[in-house]
Amino acid sequence: MKLGAYTACLHDKSLDEALAILRDLGLTSVEINAGGFIGTPHLPVGQLLESASAREEYLAVFEKYGIELTALNCNGNPLHPDPEITHGDDLKRSIELAGLLGIKTVITMSGLPAAEPGGTRPSWTVIPWDSVYKETLDYQWDEVAVPFWTEIEALAAEHDVRVAIEMHPHNLVFNPATLKRLVERTNATHIGAELDPSHLFWQHIDPVQAIEDLGDLVFFAAAKDTLIHDTAAINGVLDDRFEWIPAEEKPLGLGGRYTVTRWPAVPGWSFVAVGRGHDVDFWARFLTALHKVNPQLPVNIEHEDASFGQIEGLKFAADNLITAAEKAGVLE
Repeated sequence: MKLGAYTACLHDKSLDEALAILRDLGLTSVEINAGGFIGTPHLPVGQLLESASAREEYLAVFEKYGIELTALNCNGNPLHPDPEITHGDDLKRSIELAGLLGIKTVITMSGLPAAEPGGTRPSWTVIPWDSVYKETLDYQWDEVAVPFWTEIEALAAEHDVRVAIEMHPHNLVFNPATLKRLVERTNATHIGAELDPSHLFWQHIDPVQAIEDLGDLVFFAAAKDTLIHDTAAINGVLDDRFEWIPAEEKPLGLGGRYTVTRWPAVPGWSFVAVGRGHDVDFWARFLTALHKVNPQLPVNIEHEDASFGQIEGLKFAADNLITAAEKAGVLE
């Protein structure tokens, strides 16, 4: 099993600098952003699509540091109804590029359409107790998601690439049941899951049981933790207290005119580095479960813990993940 990291947290550094950091942390796998919500400073997409020699030179950079490029990441909303958002096209381009590079996995999200034809704002419905919400879900699945993902399945098969979907709230696919629904509705052989436990924890899903339920539909895995705060005992884990970030503070763009917003000061939960939300024993069990599915499955750290600096947080996560892998006996 290869352990590595997603380099989005190191976008202020060159690719060589980022790879040197990961190598020095004892990591051997890397995931590079190819489109979607954020930019691609570590991946010259246009150049690599056009030039075989450029692709050869690019891959040689990873060999120099003894790190394998195991996935391209295109997390975004590929079903976004606003025509300014091009995440769907980004995903198609990422699959094509992965095929040309010989990379077997593209990581993304399932996406979220509008509630009805002509809408321009995504709408998430999860408890369709009223028939209006059931109508919404039927439209989103039948008329938008299934046609799009049937096309993606064909494209992925053509390029011999597997698309690993992060089961993420505010998407049609957010848990094992919805992941399996998408696979079944599209007759997919090249669509599966990227098992990121952080988005499962706060839904009260046990990631190990999720792995066991999905089995060989688990294509890839992320290492990111979640800390449930005491405040969740009062307000739960659903929270709308996010605020606008003033333009002068340059909020991170998410495509078109959309940006991230500011988290509540005291949220019900937070994304944290591996080991802060769940101990090494959990992570050893997590890695063991993944190893049973596929002994060669890469697991890449995604650092989003605001209490750490970028390299400090990566080191904290890497140390705990490596310790867990050694305890589980799965380290390559």
